[in-house]
Amino acid sequence: MFEMISFVLSPAQTNTYLVADPETKEAAVIDPAWDGLVILKAAQDRGWRIAHLWYTHAHFDHIGGAAEVADALNPLPIVALHPDDHVLWRSGGGGASFGFDIDPGPEPTIDFQQGQVLRLGSNEFEVRHTPGHTKGHCVLYLAQEKKCFCGDLIFKGSVGRTDLPGGDWDVLENSIRTQIFTLPDDTRLLPGHGSGTTVEHEKAHNPFVGAIPI
Repeated sequence: MFEMISFVLSPAQTNTYLVADPETKEAAVIDPAWDGLVILKAAQDRGWRIAHLWYTHAHFDHIGGAAEVADALNPLPIVALHPDDHVLWRSGGGGASFGFDIDPGPEPTIDFQQGQVLRLGSNEFEVRHTPGHTKGHCVLYLAQEKKCFCGDLIFKGSVGRTDLPGGDWDVLENSIRTQIFTLPDDTRLLPGHGSGTTVEHEKAHNPFVGAIPI
């Protein structure tokens, strides 16, 4: 069983996803962007227990609400992030460059790795390492629900920035082609900004990485 609530938070209008197994009431926050109390209230209203914070990457607008969420929980949630983004996390996600002093919250205790499976009740999320936007960027694929939480790797009609520290266009393009475009066409892509889309739509229409006519 699977339930999800989405929020648009932070000055960067970042998508945060609160996902839960309604049977066990266990929940995870994917990219707690900002306003942690808003996320907490949504979970509490449904009787969900936030046990995990999962970061697609460590930019400030994807971790800005983590401290506020964690401060209200006992025990602390388990925090997961790819090790290649730990330095970025420690620096507050680069927020200082944009005028934000970010408390990054509790230290990550689980290192994401390619092929790892995260369990939330009966739900299994597959970790796919997708560098290019940041070195440690990952997406979370929930095959049974045909959903992929893709952070800032790919958007509807666009792709993630590669002009920030750790960004690399060639690496980003390879990540999309090998880790996103290999998913079933009807997989719903849930990005870090903007509206959702599908693998099929982006393969056909994305002007940056879409299909090239032969």
